[in-house]
Amino acid sequence: MKDNKPTPLVLSASKLGISKKSVNSKALTILNALHEANYEAYLVGGCVRDLLLNVDPKDFDIATNAHPEQIKAVLPSTRIIGKRFRLAHVHFGREYYEVATFRAPHDNSDRGQVGKEGRILHDNVFGTIEEDAIRRDFAINALFYNIHTDEILDFAGGMEDLEKRQLRMIGDPEARYREDPVRMLRAMRFSAKLGLSIEPQSEKPIRELAPLLNNIAPARLFDEALKMFHSGKAGSVLELLREYNLFESLFPSTEKALQGDDSGHFLSLINGALKNTDKRINDGMSVTPAFLFAVMLWLPMKKGEAAYRELSYPDPQGMQLAANDVLSEQVKHTAVPRRFSNVTREIWLLQSRFSQKNCRRARLFVENRRFRAAFDFLCLQAIAEQNAALQADADWWEEFQVASEERQVEMSQAIPHVKKKRRRNKRRKSKGSE
Repeated sequence: MKDNKPTPLVLSASKLGISKKSVNSKALTILNALHEANYEAYLVGGCVRDLLLNVDPKDFDIATNAHPEQIKAVLPSTRIIGKRFRLAHVHFGREYYEVATFRAPHDNSDRGQVGKEGRILHDNVFGTIEEDAIRRDFAINALFYNIHTDEILDFAGGMEDLEKRQLRMIGDPEARYREDPVRMLRAMRFSAKLGLSIEPQSEKPIRELAPLLNNIAPARLFDEALKMFHSGKAGSVLELLREYNLFESLFPSTEKALQGDDSGHFLSLINGALKNTDKRINDGMSVTPAFLFAVMLWLPMKKGEAAYRELSYPDPQGMQLAANDVLSEQVKHTAVPRRFSNVTREIWLLQSRFSQKNCRRARLFVENRRFRAAFDFLCLQAIAEQNAALQADADWWEEFQVASEERQVEMSQAIPHVKKKRRRNKRRKSKGSE
């Protein structure tokens, strides 16, 4: 590659409508510090792409010819992380910015190794900006912005792809997907989030290579799943993942349940939840992975619960066992941290409490820290299943939350089984007084 370096297309950043004013002040601090220390330093990848598309960048990643130890010498708050791919994280309190040294192609030396299926095993071969650009995944991510010269460097035709609104892999797509199968998931995310088509040659191998995701660490797939489903375009992401046979590697029990759900209720539940998630994210509200997994694994869990019921297990225990089974299987594919899976389990178990409308218990339930998530889940179920009983429960609890104390008592007493229970209690008290 060094003998045949690509010549970049050099464009004026200001003429393309971007300037240093668009860049996060802390990223500017890093760029200026490396520049003053006589190192090359560029904004690169997604932030440059987003600035050109008039999208606010979520992250500002930096590429430099300084090695990790040299970055740390210039910026003492740096922490060097990673073994397979060493990176510098420059910290500003709890916040950090990623700074990567230019990488070279993999040479199968001790520093850069490729496995028998083409997957990168070790990746610490440093190189030049030209080499770094060509080994990036998609052309639109091989754009470098030099704030000190006001230049955009385009090494792989990324600007043309942005104009065509397409996503194109640099190099041979099959080889590049084999190097890192997660690139197939990134293709889905970028396509959905940015509204880009996937260039035909980059699209062609994906379905065939989809099973390679089964060799990726579950923890990494969990991170990628969150990036996709919390991108603000989760509905489109799901369609693409299923279209290209990628969803099964992330949620195998969910895909199996979807294929066996003739009613279509489960897909409606998932689509409704993803629509709500997109709205919350686009409105700047918080979301939790626990809710995503509660929705995705609901039908597999309910089928497991039914199987335990057939074995004469009581309902609460059957659901607990089914939840354990489903979540234990899921972590083999996407490693859901326990702090989220525990909340997922709570959301499921709390569903039974919506049928209990005793006033005192109902007030306590509304104060439960998981009530809101469980209630949102109930509402989604009612809509997806077009279930009148569930909808009646959702309406009752919607009113109960905002009702006065007097009205709450009235609502509780109006429930038939609550009336019967009150009469039984009165009879017991009268017998006791005799």
